Amino acid sequence: MKKYIIEREIPSVGSMTEADLCDAARTSNDALAQLAPSVQWQHSYVTDDKTFCVYLANSEDEIRKHSELSGFPANKITEVSTTIDPATGG
Repeated sequence: MKKYIIEREIPSVGSMTEADLCDAARTSNDALAQLAPSVQWQHSYVTDDKTFCVYLANSEDEIRKHSELSGFPANKITEVSTTIDPATGG
């Protein structure tokens, strides 16, 4: 599977309550259940008006299908080519 970062423009998402975020996660999980095991959600970063979601999938088309099923936009999908961290520098 490939790793993707999905940028979603969702106005005021950073102001959502914990209950609202729980509902959003449930909606995403319902869509994922229809696509399993070809799409997996790892986690998301929430900012004021966007989320940056980390997904595993076989293709970008599968990410778009999740977006259609969940109703959440996929404004930008970027495939991750590699990962580095502090340990990379030795």
